[in-house]
Amino acid sequence: MENEVINVEKAKEILDGGLEKANEIIKNNEQINKLMEDVQAKVDKIPLLRDAIKDLPLMASMVTSYVKKEYTAVSPKVIATVVSAFIYLVKRKDILPDSIPILGQLDDIAVIALALKFIEPELKEYLNWKNTAAAKTETTEA
Repeated sequence: MENEVINVEKAKEILDGGLEKANEIIKNNEQINKLMEDVQAKVDKIPLLRDAIKDLPLMASMVTSYVKKEYTAVSPKVIATVVSAFIYLVKRKDILPDSIPILGQLDDIAVIALALKFIEPELKEYLNWKNTAAAKTETTEA
């Protein structure tokens, strides 16, 4: 079972399997806001996730910016991939229950890490956009 937890093919299957649901959630402000709150709560509850996947907050920020139509220079499939990973992260049934210390988070980490690998170039572009937008805001306020 442990090999299944960190198997890339299994993680890809999970991400692909969640794309349809992810696309539905992206279109519903109430559902996407709830999902983002649940992701934040899970990260707050399990610091191992934050430590293992340092870009998780940036991924969440990109989804939020996309949904708010602040940042749309990204493929909808990229956003759906992230949302699919987040759905798996917060859903109640994992491959290994989160109640098992450390091992219970390995499947979550594997799915988020694979999503990050798929979207890494787009995430870098988003970070550049975000930094540029912040710099423009500082210049206007000065």
